[in-house]
Amino acid sequence: MDSQYFWLIIIGFILYFSIMDPNIMKAIAYVSKLSETKLRQWKWWLLNNPLNPIVKYFIWRRSMKMAKKIKKSLSDNTK
Repeated sequence: MDSQYFWLIIIGFILYFSIMDPNIMKAIAYVSKLSETKLRQWKWWLLNNPLNPIVKYFIWRRSMKMAKKIKKSLSDNTK
């Protein structure tokens, strides 16, 4: 059996049950919103987790820029 027929049967069942019971549409909407939220959480964690070496480098680079800026402003104030 081709995968197209498999997906057609699955979508057909979902459509049939969602038309027969409106609560299933609410459940589908809830599951899609939940999966979207989990995907956003995973993306945020991947881009902002300090255990990630790339993020760690970005944090280090930003800290070094800030340190140079503060050091420059302090040396200007002492003159």
